[in-house]
Amino acid sequence: MAYRTNKRKIINDPVYGFINIPGDLIFDLIENPWFQRLRNIRQLGLTSFVYPGANHSRFQHCLGAMHLMEMAISTLRSKGTYISPEEEEAVFCAILLHDSGHGPFSHALENSIISGITHEDLSLLLMKELNERFGGRLELAIEIFKGNYKRRFLHDLIAGQIDMDRLDYLRRDSFFTGVIEGSVGSDRIIRMLNVVNDELVVDEKGIYSLEKFLIARRLMYWQVYMHKTVIASETLLVNVLKRAKQLASEGRDLYATPALRFFLYNSIGPEDLLQEGTFTPGLIAANFTRLDDTDIYVAAKYWADDSDKILAELAGRLMQRNLFAVELQDKPFSDERIEELKSSALKILDIIPELTDYYIFTASISNLAYTLDAPEIKILLKSGKIADISEVSDMCDNRFISEKNTKYFLSYPKECR
Repeated sequence: MAYRTNKRKIINDPVYGFINIPGDLIFDLIENPWFQRLRNIRQLGLTSFVYPGANHSRFQHCLGAMHLMEMAISTLRSKGTYISPEEEEAVFCAILLHDSGHGPFSHALENSIISGITHEDLSLLLMKELNERFGGRLELAIEIFKGNYKRRFLHDLIAGQIDMDRLDYLRRDSFFTGVIEGSVGSDRIIRMLNVVNDELVVDEKGIYSLEKFLIARRLMYWQVYMHKTVIASETLLVNVLKRAKQLASEGRDLYATPALRFFLYNSIGPEDLLQEGTFTPGLIAANFTRLDDTDIYVAAKYWADDSDKILAELAGRLMQRNLFAVELQDKPFSDERIEELKSSALKILDIIPELTDYYIFTASISNLAYTLDAPEIKILLKSGKIADISEVSDMCDNRFISEKNTKYFLSYPKECR
């Protein structure tokens, strides 16, 4: 008699307790090596340089988001919304795989050794490749993920103002960093969800929970995601990878794992995902799914002893947490201030002017609790009418929703002050 695997497992999660695996296809996707790779992708990149507990993974986050999706589907059905078994399975698959395209340290790859390709693009690529491997069983999941399916509320549960992605990462990141301001009542918000005319809405009595959610998101951006030491560490990592990419383009033989070498020594762009470039989507997926945080860590340890002074110093600083200083302010930094620091770097670091951009750099960061290009949160009033949250909430007025809080940062070696 053939051995049959029990695929209806339960997982003990530190945030929610027990999480159910709701179907055989979900189990098979979780067991797939491409999804297991997410165990080695940190959810918060180098945030552990600031909050030592922030070592949780994309794997944990995706399971948590799937758990919340199961709660959301159950809630909507209890309120009379028909969701077919096929739609249910598809939306579970879509939320489970929504972050499968994240590279090492989450966003570092997008800003350094590949260009014009986002993690959403790569997630879609992997979903399409997995769809072929699973005999077309992810077709509906892909349509929902892309927002092409006729029932829009299913996509909004994955990528909307109050999607299961955000509800999980805020609560999970708050838990592992210890920043209690980010803790949100995800259970209550989910139980306030409803659907009217295939549009996701929130029952009126959930307004206060929504307000707390939006405030928590804004606070988490400044206290965690855009903490100036997090910015310092992640921009340093990006510059390490940029320098390695530059040396690779010049023909220098650098230490790298095979997966990392593929992206260092080749120019991968959006056209390749469309089968119009040099590389096939299948080849990109095969290399990308072998790439995780450990590839970067191992390479950086070797690069710290490289003969190239810039790469060696930057990698050494990263491995030793010898981070750059970061200044934040509400307006752009003056050219005079930047040139002053570059002149100091030339003398103190003994580098040529063309290389100062690896050490002195400025950019802007924005904190927006509300996504402007997504539909506004709709509130189902007790009268049965639908209203935008900005119309019925004292806190979430048009100014709060549309206000984009932007700050500018300047990063430089501390010895150049």
